Amino acid sequence: MEPHPPLVAQPGSRRSPLVSTRSARALSSSLLGALLLMGACEEVPRTYSTRAKAGEVIFRDAFDRDELGSSWNPTGPGWSLESGVLVVRDLKNHPIWLTLPLPDDVRIEFDAWPQSEEGDVKVELAGDGASKATSMNYVASGYVVIFGGWNNSLNAIARQSEHGRNRETTSEPKVEPDRRYRFSITRYGNEILWEVDGREVLVYDDPHPLRGDGHRHFAFSGWEAEVHFDNLVIEAL
Repeated sequence: MEPHPPLVAQPGSRRSPLVSTRSARALSSSLLGALLLMGACEEVPRTYSTRAKAGEVIFRDAFDRDELGSSWNPTGPGWSLESGVLVVRDLKNHPIWLTLPLPDDVRIEFDAWPQSEEGDVKVELAGDGASKATSMNYVASGYVVIFGGWNNSLNAIARQSEHGRNRETTSEPKVEPDRRYRFSITRYGNEILWEVDGREVLVYDDPHPLRGDGHRHFAFSGWEAEVHFDNLVIEAL
């Protein structure tokens, strides 16, 4: 089977606004409660969807090829394509930027699985498509989403500086090595909703959101830990 290049689609007409993510989460909580009442002997699925409305796919990439290609802009070493998977190790905050500019309202989904208990799965969104670390004190151009950061002690959505005060954090869930996770990051208006395997991890509400020129790109990133990424799908909302 021949490898497939990433699919880039041009967004069509704007769709109607989504139902608010808070309403969607309330609906999902009601649904989960109903499932639990169906009986203790009946297995409840581990994952469920909190989507309010499907978007329009504008990009997808399964990385099933030998070269990364022109859709991506790596800003340093520490990455490779291995058996149809994007692998990062010792990336040192040199993001692999998607060159396609994204709309402000967007949903980004992908698979990710770390190879050690260190965790540290990291991506950036609403960035400038070029920024990279030039010192130990890297300040991103957009938002940073971190799963199992700081030796698997903290999960975070941070505005530009992952070590700063403008962030939301939680200590749960913990990253399990070699477990394949499905990430969904939805940005609509001032809000960023981050889910893993269909369950909410964090919500970041930014009163002064990073939007427009200079904040239209997504990137896979990382520090030292080895992490695998695959099956990226991006939807305009």
